[in-house]
Amino acid sequence: MRAFVTGATGFVGGHLANKLFARGDEVVALVRDKQAARPLADQGAELHVGDITKKESMRSAMQGVDAVFHVAGWYKVGVRDPQTAHAVNVDGTRNVLELMQELGIPRGVYTSTLAVNSDTNGEVVDENYQYEGEHLSLYDRTKWMAHHEVARPMMAEGLPLTIVLPGAIYGAGDTSSTGDAFRDYLKGELPMLPKKTAVCWAHAEDIAEGHMLALERGRPGEDYIIAGPCHTFIEAFKIAERITGIPAPKLHLPPWLLRLLSVPMGLIDRVLPLPPEYTGEGLRVIAGVTYLGSNAKARKELGYEPRSLEAGLRSSLPSYTKRARW
Repeated sequence: MRAFVTGATGFVGGHLANKLFARGDEVVALVRDKQAARPLADQGAELHVGDITKKESMRSAMQGVDAVFHVAGWYKVGVRDPQTAHAVNVDGTRNVLELMQELGIPRGVYTSTLAVNSDTNGEVVDENYQYEGEHLSLYDRTKWMAHHEVARPMMAEGLPLTIVLPGAIYGAGDTSSTGDAFRDYLKGELPMLPKKTAVCWAHAEDIAEGHMLALERGRPGEDYIIAGPCHTFIEAFKIAERITGIPAPKLHLPPWLLRLLSVPMGLIDRVLPLPPEYTGEGLRVIAGVTYLGSNAKARKELGYEPRSLEAGLRSSLPSYTKRARW
């Protein structure tokens, strides 16, 4: 198979590219900097310089491929950049999918996120759930727009696309705020954990496998939640403590306090640069919120089997530090 991949130099896209290489597939990677993408080229990827925000820069690279994996996205919390967020997550998705349609590419997978459902208030939702309301972050809102205002309408018109919805992703190469939390924890510098905040945790290799299964076994026009098991942050770091022997933070802040703190911090971050996790948005997205989704459909239809959080952390925590001793 000849597969066109956006975001192949990123976290999830890199793991996906590795799985494609391992299977003997050809990878056509859209990159902005060939030098930064040298590891992909060393594995045999065909590199094309382009940008998802510039539609015509992708046309020649996409011609003749068998499948499209649109993984690239803008993912930041606590950063005020609505123009870039919209250009990448919304317009960029439209550009990729329009070219897929124009070039008659027979299959595609788009990487959405459970965050399009916002805070599920403790409910573990399925693919039939659709959130309508204010979102907690710019990322959530622009990914919702890409999912429901771009991808779903095109699928309804016959685009042979399948959508996958990961939850929280961890593993080697993690550059997210969750990855920062694990790195701080391993250095003994994570100050606190939020009470009640819960997500569905999946290892990056399992998420990459979910993308492959969605292409091979998924039904075009369908969504599949490929999130892993659901745990609170407190539970997740207690598991990490059991593995490493490093104490998890004892300070657990309640949702009401985090929401209260988010108001003045939201005013301050308008005039002073703050670490993303301490901005108003950064505090809101951890204030007792739950991003929960059931992967039952993916298990049944795709044969998706993500590993437990303990198994995943045992294999991946060493990648977050240079001084692992467990």
